[in-house]
Amino acid sequence: MLGEALDYLAIRPDGVYLDVTAGLGRHTGAIAERLTSGLVIANDRDAESLEKARQNTAHVASRIRFHRGTFADLRQALAASAVERVDGLLADLGVSRYQLTEPERGFSLMADGPLDMRMDRSGGTTAADLVNFTSEKELADLIYRLGEERRSRQAARAIVRARPIHTTGQLARVLEQAVPRTGRLHPATQVFMALRLAVNAELDQLDGLLAMAPELVSPGGRIVIITFMSLEDRRVKQAFQDMARSGRASILTKHVIRPSEAEVRSNPPSRSAKLRAVEIG
Repeated sequence: MLGEALDYLAIRPDGVYLDVTAGLGRHTGAIAERLTSGLVIANDRDAESLEKARQNTAHVASRIRFHRGTFADLRQALAASAVERVDGLLADLGVSRYQLTEPERGFSLMADGPLDMRMDRSGGTTAADLVNFTSEKELADLIYRLGEERRSRQAARAIVRARPIHTTGQLARVLEQAVPRTGRLHPATQVFMALRLAVNAELDQLDGLLAMAPELVSPGGRIVIITFMSLEDRRVKQAFQDMARSGRASILTKHVIRPSEAEVRSNPPSRSAKLRAVEIG
């Protein structure tokens, strides 16, 4: 939803923009291409993705400042560029293509790799830690709450019985045998999603971003967020409604914006994307 995101940001050539999820730099680069004297601050907590973003946006490097950190570090990102507030903030909450296509990152169930899933591989709990050392009840609760998987107890029981599990392929096979496929989704899809959210504390990070964002954006500036799962979209919708009720912002997307049929055909993972936007008052 690159075009839609840029349209709702309403980019000014001299504006300052914050891409809080730079990923491989596609949005960052597209914003920078529309600037003359403006600036993009590109943030991501994944050092490997951020390095690739630098390479992919080399042609507009003079208009970009890169910062590695979580959403909690965004004030430091602005301060490092001597910026108090920005004219637009963009968050694309999807997993980057690099993370999904590199088996060693452990995000994808379609290719065997270490069961990692950390966006920041410098430390912290891995998905293997959760799978192998969490109690069956806690694991079932996690899968139900974060993966919205109705068969969470069945999945957790199968995981505990199959321990130790060290790779994405192992986990996918265990779940494929224990949780029959219903519909198009692979039986492991929602469990993988739950583990990823837990490993990276993504919902806590999102809640922090939504609380902080109005303070980072100048009056008249815009916040644009693209989500890929209902747990995220509900949080964004509620936060934007709260901002509107309190007079801090006006909602620009009365109805959620979805990708065009053409984009879904050319990029199938985009089918679950939802875009919402507000303008700060």
